[in-house]
This record gives sequence, C-alpha cells and structure tokens, in this order.
Amino acid sequence: MIAAVRGEVMVRRPDHVVVDAGGVGYRLAVSSETLKAVPATGREVFLHAELISREDSLALFGFASEEERDLFGELISVSGVGPKVAMAALSGGPARELLRAIAAGDAKRFQAVPGIGKRTSERIIVELREKVAGALEEAVAAGLDDQGADPRGLARDGLINLGYAPLEAEQLLDGIESADPEELIATALRKAGTGKAA
Repeated sequence: MIAAVRGEVMVRRPDHVVVDAGGVGYRLAVSSETLKAVPATGREVFLHAELISREDSLALFGFASEEERDLFGELISVSGVGPKVAMAALSGGPARELLRAIAAGDAKRFQAVPGIGKRTSERIIVELREKVAGALEEAVAAGLDDQGADPRGLARDGLINLGYAPLEAEQLLDGIESADPEELIATALRKAGTGKAA
C-alpha cells in the first residue's frame, strides 16, 4: 500500500496533483486545504497518501497532514460517504475545524458540502462523534499524568489540542463548573456549536 509520496510537483490542478517520485508520476486527488500546502511545479512536496481500491479502479488520495488523512478514513467509513464526497467535505476547512464541528454536533457544517444531504450529515455526526470524543479523551488522559492536576487546566489543554487558541479556550470554559475535564470540554464544545449557529 502507498502510505506517502515525496517528489517533484509535475502538475498542480484544483482537484489533483501529479508528483514525480523516482521517475514515476503519481496522480493524487487532493482537497483544496491540501492544495494550499502544495508548492509550485518543479518544487519538492511530501504528501501522506491513501490508496482506494475498487473493482474497476485504483485511486490515490493525497493529504498535507496525517490528521486530514485520518479524518478522510473516518468519513469514508460512514455509509453514503464515498471518497469524492469525503474530499469535498475536507475542502470545507482545516481538519481540526471539521473535527470540532463533529464534536459539537454541527450537522449544518456538512450539509453545505455538495453530495451531502441532511440525513448523511446527521449520520456523520452520529457515527463519528464518539470517535472524535475518544481522541479528545486520549489527549486529556495524556495530561492526567500530573497527579492532582487542575481539571479546568486539562480541559483548556484539550481544547487547545482541538485547535482553539488559548484565549478562545478560556472564553469557552468561562462559567462552566465541573471537576471532570471531559465534561468541561463537552460542555465548552456545545457552547461553541450554539455560538456558531447563532
């Protein structure tokens, strides 16, 4: 399986790039987010990759970060979301932002994507929310090594790991009381979701 491609950019298009790696030109479908990280033709690029094998085709997808590649894998695991639709979803913003939308239950964020209707966007939230929360719990658990650590501090770190700026994290935690860091994060994410919808 092809897990990554490093080489010279031969072709750079809105939906794909061709990378010359050791004399072989690899065509990788990319999101508009990844395309921002791809340099001009003739320059070297490194992309994480995912090879999708179908009965009648082999398709290679490229990603600027492992986080985006992992989210792509999660999205295509949802019934009704194929690789093309997943790439369209990833073009809607940075992977961290999309993860936050899933954690906050923001189905409308995905309804804006061509090929994703109300039902599918709700299915994405239902099926992936726990997985995203699981990754979040791991980030919090990693911080629990400090004995007697402050739950609010851990929650703040968890929000920062999700891509929020330190000041944003503090603002989201304002007025929330709990001794459980995970509960603090979940409440802060719901607050962020309702704030965006307003």
